[in-house]
Amino acid sequence: MADPREDDFLDDIEDAAAEEQELMMTEITDEAAEIDALRAERDALQDKFMRALADAENARKRAQKDRAEAENYGGSKMARDMLPVHDNLKRALDTVTDEQRADYSALLEGIELTMRELRTVFSRHGITLIDPQIGDRFDPQLHEAMFEAPLPGTRAGEIIQVSTQGFMLHDRILRPAQVGVSSNRDA
Repeated sequence: MADPREDDFLDDIEDAAAEEQELMMTEITDEAAEIDALRAERDALQDKFMRALADAENARKRAQKDRAEAENYGGSKMARDMLPVHDNLKRALDTVTDEQRADYSALLEGIELTMRELRTVFSRHGITLIDPQIGDRFDPQLHEAMFEAPLPGTRAGEIIQVSTQGFMLHDRILRPAQVGVSSNRDA
């Protein structure tokens, strides 16, 4: 027959082993939960990092675009203010008669030189002339219709008069050309 103390001893060892196993399982479960929490935290931080990186890249691109726009279009207000100077010089030269040209050649040469210099400065800063001709087709992207009138020998939508030339600043309209347009109906 087995000694009862031996049975108690074995029961105590089994109980201790079961407690130890339960304690180890709890520790493993706690460690697994901690690992899962650390992974979740890592993933959240990685997501925040990637978003911050994307935001920084977007801000860099936006700043670069803003800088390019400021460089290209920052002077548009001053350029727009200079257009009447161009218009007035052109009007002055357009009204000169042959007799006046002979009498005031030095003065007119100075006005022409000033006009060329103004156009050179415009060109240097990306300002180009929109110079429609009579008979050209009206383009609402480049022209502003000041009036419509039926003119024999023309088709509807043809330019019949140019009041003022227009200007573009790089790829934007600074001022549309002001024109008169034929309202004749196509036959």
